Amino acid sequence: MEALQKAYEARSKKINKIEKIKELKDPQEAYDTLKYYAQNGYSSIPDEDKSYFLKCFGIYDRPATPERFMLKLRIPGGHLNSAQARVIGECARDFGQDYIDLTTRQQTELRYLKIEDLPTIMDRLAVVGIDAYQTGVDNIRSIMCDPLDAMGFDNVIPSHKTLLKLQELFLYSPEWISTLPRKFNAAITGSLSNRCNIYCHDASFVLAQKDGVYGYNMYLGGKVGKVAKSADIFLKNEEEVIKAFASIVDIFKRFGFRDNRNKNRLYFLIEAVGMSEIASAIRENAGVDFATAGESMTQMEFNDPDHGKVQLRDGSFGVHVVVPSGVFSGTALIEVADLSSKYGNKEIRLDMEQSLYILGVNDVDTLLQEQLFEKYKNIDTPYFNHLIACAGTEHCPFGVIENKNDAINMSKYLSEKVPLVHGRVRMYWSACVKGCGIHGLGDIGFEGCKTKVNGENEPGVHISLGGKLNSEGVEGHAVIKSAPLRYARYYVETLMLEYQKLKHETESFERFYDRVLSQYSSAKIAFVMKLGAYLRSKNIEVEFGFNANSNCGKNEEFELFELGRKLYYHLAKKEPYSAYERFTNILKNEKLEDIRVLVPDIDENIALMLERILDSKAERRAVVFSEITPLISLPQ
Repeated sequence: MEALQKAYEARSKKINKIEKIKELKDPQEAYDTLKYYAQNGYSSIPDEDKSYFLKCFGIYDRPATPERFMLKLRIPGGHLNSAQARVIGECARDFGQDYIDLTTRQQTELRYLKIEDLPTIMDRLAVVGIDAYQTGVDNIRSIMCDPLDAMGFDNVIPSHKTLLKLQELFLYSPEWISTLPRKFNAAITGSLSNRCNIYCHDASFVLAQKDGVYGYNMYLGGKVGKVAKSADIFLKNEEEVIKAFASIVDIFKRFGFRDNRNKNRLYFLIEAVGMSEIASAIRENAGVDFATAGESMTQMEFNDPDHGKVQLRDGSFGVHVVVPSGVFSGTALIEVADLSSKYGNKEIRLDMEQSLYILGVNDVDTLLQEQLFEKYKNIDTPYFNHLIACAGTEHCPFGVIENKNDAINMSKYLSEKVPLVHGRVRMYWSACVKGCGIHGLGDIGFEGCKTKVNGENEPGVHISLGGKLNSEGVEGHAVIKSAPLRYARYYVETLMLEYQKLKHETESFERFYDRVLSQYSSAKIAFVMKLGAYLRSKNIEVEFGFNANSNCGKNEEFELFELGRKLYYHLAKKEPYSAYERFTNILKNEKLEDIRVLVPDIDENIALMLERILDSKAERRAVVFSEITPLISLPQ
């Protein structure tokens, strides 16, 4: 533990302003005064309670929205029964403009709430065992697990009961409320399929096997932009999981950094001392010499939503309800509760992709005739089945783009332009760099930003590819930075046309990326995405794109040259090197009208692009992508 102490001391010369706010009072004081605030109005709430202390109990002040307040509920592992779902729905309907957000942590958020209604809402929820304790700021957040858990065919170790025991260590305990340096996310799964983003939490317990014994491998340090790494610890039973979890949160509480809040997550403590030191400290602090890691078994792509249903162990089905971008309503959740009682076993599960399952259904076909599925489809399209979008500018002060409707509109556009009968595309949207929409793990990720078009600021996105949930997870990489949001759909359309053309029959985009796109540089992929959009806007049909049948990534410069030759011939009806007058020469000689007789839609950008492609020396063609891509601009 000596290395931890030294690292802590090195980062303890100053503390951040939130740590100073924490010193003002016990967070429970703010919660206990909630009824007073409700009776005396918004203006009676101290600034520190609005900005920090009430968030410890899931109460968020949102000044930009009507009625101001949001309530983040704790739904452990996304497990709800019909009675709980009904009360949550009624609270949203009666007090929150009938609005509910489903989140990527299997929780629900009620919005548009008035301060005077909060005590009543909390009381109603408490009757069915739902609350919002410790769902915000520097607390151990709601723990995730496989939504199907023991009911799933691919579940080896039922884990939800263990989750509840982990929760008992800290929930409602004064010694844990607001005493961590930063938020702490955790998850546990005993299933083969990764239905809870298991490798991207501060602490994860992953199904594993060692010496013929099933248990959990411990992973640590996940956060936005970073996949958790193995702590080389195998936990053979529930008791060991509880001890290891108690040990790591205690270590984080005692030694976690409290200076720069941007660098205070567990990841940075691990980075400072090394994983082996952390693992040694966990063993010492727990008083248990935990075994070294076994073989992690949660490595499969899950595809339940693609079929609309999944068979459960008892022979019944879990039926998927697609909720685009997690935008739900209280009325709809009440209807889900009714349908769960009528057709199922009164159990409902929230998943990490902001949708839900009705469990225990035998008569699936009759259930799907119910009105709920007219709006919240069962099998919609691959563009909606795995769609995530965080709150965005309407509900979050950090948002840069609106986000939720941006994601929905993109999916609608692609569904019309590039319909896919089979396939799987995970599109994950974050409205800002904080990454609450886990964009880095999407097949296609979108991170909100600002960009310029004709010198004017407007909404944009960084577009990334290659994120993975299978194996131990992989963060994607940016291929297009600062794309104007109004153009992003056209760039992604190019990508989907290539996927439609080259994929195997039921191949997911994740596997398509590995087989085809991973051969290419990011610059080539961005070039194809943008040029495809440009040529469609000009109604120019030239065969180009990606080649799935050769080691083409090593020959990008030759493919580029061939594209330039084809495009020149298509536009001028001449081979570029048999009868060649450069477009740019004509432009320079003020004879633009001459070439427009041949090519009515030609513009200076495409002329310059062809000049670069056909005139570049062979050894420079590989870098031409980054040189010519900025020349491709879509019509205003």
